[in-house]
Amino acid sequence: MLGNFVYSNPTKLYFGVDSLNGLNEELQKYGKNVQLVYGGGSIKKNGIYDQVTAILKANGKEIIEDGGVMPNPTVEKLYDGCRIAREGNVDLILSVGGGSCCDYAKAVSISAYCKEDPWKKYYLNFEDVDDDTKIIPVGCVLTMVGTGSEMNGGAVITNHESKLKIGHVFGERVFPKFAVLNPTFTYSLSKYQMTAGFYDILNHICEQYFSGEDDNTSDYIMEGLMKSLIHSSVIAVKNPEDYEARSNIMWTATWALNTLVAMGKSTDWMVHMLGQAVGAHTDATHGMTLSAVALAYYRYIMPYGLEKFKRFAVNVWNVNPDGKTDEETALAGLSAMEDWMKEIGVVMNISELGVTEDMLDGLVQSTLVMEGGYKVLTKDEIRHIFQESM
Repeated sequence: MLGNFVYSNPTKLYFGVDSLNGLNEELQKYGKNVQLVYGGGSIKKNGIYDQVTAILKANGKEIIEDGGVMPNPTVEKLYDGCRIAREGNVDLILSVGGGSCCDYAKAVSISAYCKEDPWKKYYLNFEDVDDDTKIIPVGCVLTMVGTGSEMNGGAVITNHESKLKIGHVFGERVFPKFAVLNPTFTYSLSKYQMTAGFYDILNHICEQYFSGEDDNTSDYIMEGLMKSLIHSSVIAVKNPEDYEARSNIMWTATWALNTLVAMGKSTDWMVHMLGQAVGAHTDATHGMTLSAVALAYYRYIMPYGLEKFKRFAVNVWNVNPDGKTDEETALAGLSAMEDWMKEIGVVMNISELGVTEDMLDGLVQSTLVMEGGYKVLTKDEIRHIFQESM
């Protein structure tokens, strides 16, 4: 492994069918006022809302409702959440939902008492949180897997007016203090949302895997995580209530993006930049925006990182390299990934998400360029990849 790094992850995890009981322990650490963050109301239909609020009330908490978090949280919703937090003098923000709810909760936690416009400060200027800014602690009860937001400092916000969807990865002060991971809470997801999460997990790993040329322990860990995900995802698509498969997927999702496997590596993140541009223009489901652009991107950059793509084919997809050139082996690996994507049923092109030819210029302008992968893209190359993704 190359370079120097410091690793710390302060998030405490409660995992398993009894994990919600961990709330009783955690709630004792915080004041009375709890901002309860959730999405469109599915947790009220499946009973999770009632379970959580019963525990909050039993612990003497005042519940301050903040529902209606959309799949791609907007800057307007962020401002409203900040108002709710300040007016309620909130002591804890408890997110009950998927990654969007958790992202939103973290964004509110660092924005509520920000002296400047948080969109400009954190998402346009990429500044960090000032030392004297009050940060409201966050806890998460996870109901959808994919983002890994329950154990990292990332928070993605969408600005529809400027056609930008931007993520900021904050330091450990913004990490959730605790997260509750009960695999059965994910059973009620639609197949579309479930498989979108599966691809999100794989792509989080790929974004960190496809970089560097050194012998790095993190790459071996990531290969194992990917093989586990591929195996369990096929089972889960056939039987969404297979606890073993869903629990393995939930655990993999957390470790895919809790900063561990990024240690000692540069990282790519261009698939996310491409996908987030699509999301900013279409409001499509995040994981599906990634699946729709990934193959075109990876086939384009493969020659620049051929050794790693060959390794990916052999170690993750069990491609036999005998009698094949390195390029043929690498392409076979991407073909195997494509077959798996089709098997689990993710979106394979951006036109399915509502992208049209006349939107391409806007997509290119909305795409941030990252420099950690095997190829730094030009605007013309970004346009080419979008065209190949149609």
